[in-house]
Amino acid sequence: MHLKKYLKINKISSKKFAERLDISEVSISRYINKVRIPDRKILNKISVLTNGFVTANDFYYEDQDEGKINKYDHLSIKEMVKKIKKGSIKHLAKAITLIESSNSLDQEKAEELIVNLPQNNETIRIGITGVPGVGKSTFIESFGLFLIEKGLNVGVLAIDPSSKKTGGSILGDKTRMQKLSVKNNAFIRPSPSSGHLGGVTKTTRESILCLEAAGYDIIFIETMGVGQAETNVYNMVDIFLVLLLPSGGDDLQGIKKGIIEIADLLIVNKADNNLLSSAEVTVNDYRNALTIIQKNRDDWTPKVLKCSSINSEGMSPVWNDIKEFHKIRKKNGNYMKNRSFQDVSWMWDLTENKLSSYLKNKLQSSDLIDEITSKIKKRSINSNQAANLILDSYLKNFK
Repeated sequence: MHLKKYLKINKISSKKFAERLDISEVSISRYINKVRIPDRKILNKISVLTNGFVTANDFYYEDQDEGKINKYDHLSIKEMVKKIKKGSIKHLAKAITLIESSNSLDQEKAEELIVNLPQNNETIRIGITGVPGVGKSTFIESFGLFLIEKGLNVGVLAIDPSSKKTGGSILGDKTRMQKLSVKNNAFIRPSPSSGHLGGVTKTTRESILCLEAAGYDIIFIETMGVGQAETNVYNMVDIFLVLLLPSGGDDLQGIKKGIIEIADLLIVNKADNNLLSSAEVTVNDYRNALTIIQKNRDDWTPKVLKCSSINSEGMSPVWNDIKEFHKIRKKNGNYMKNRSFQDVSWMWDLTENKLSSYLKNKLQSSDLIDEITSKIKKRSINSNQAANLILDSYLKNFK
């Protein structure tokens, strides 16, 4: 979100905000009017004061001669794709915003955008889940900084729960990854789940393609860590990580067995200070548990590791196992087989979404729907019978 919009929505004067930042009114005016980009220290302060709604990515505006893109300009999709391929953060952010829009015209442009994006089959898509409080964001930041030091570009799609009133992201993961968010070769995008199950959004796959086209080598998909269909993220990543808390020898944590079964790496986080011995016990517990769980992949045996995200310890073993996993599956062809399978799954998801939207738009205001809705309210038919009536009436047109 642009700083000017944030201040307007929250009814904060630029003078007051400048005081909070301990800078002059002239400086805040330059930031608001896109004349100057704040330095990293100020960017961090802005991120904290706005609860992550305004961060470094929101200040990467283009030079005057490069032009502006907004809702009302005529920049073509092909031109936008060219900018994305050149690594323009501004256009990357705009593209994802376009994809997430529910506006019908924006959706048409978004589809054109996806068709024109180049495919990148050299990236590693990493899904990360775990119970709330396990430290997913802290892990991603620590691991992301580790990868950046190795010369890699890191993209993060952090899926947050949605506000029921605004539909927007409540938590704003950028504010929890302040060090990573100001790195030039990192891009963090918090996206509202919009009530979508599975810890992902309807447009997560499209956003992944945008990041890959922009040259990001590693793509993290951080889920909310809640929801009965959490494993949906598994169907759009190359490797699936489950973060665990040190349990100190207690019973295995209340994580659904199905999620453990599909994990490629189990990582016990917060293995530091007085939790270190508990973390080691937890590692052994899960290693033993995995011996009685059927392997999910024929070419890989899940590993259990420990790390301390806050101390940036244990990142190297995690990266080594991810590289080994990637190397094996690239060599035996399962990397591309998995992505092809995921593309087919995506096709059916899109088909279901498009049919649902079409039926709602086509039938919502019809007399038939009014009649059926009335019958449901009167309890003369149930929801299942109503759905069958709607489907039957629609399918008659194709017989």
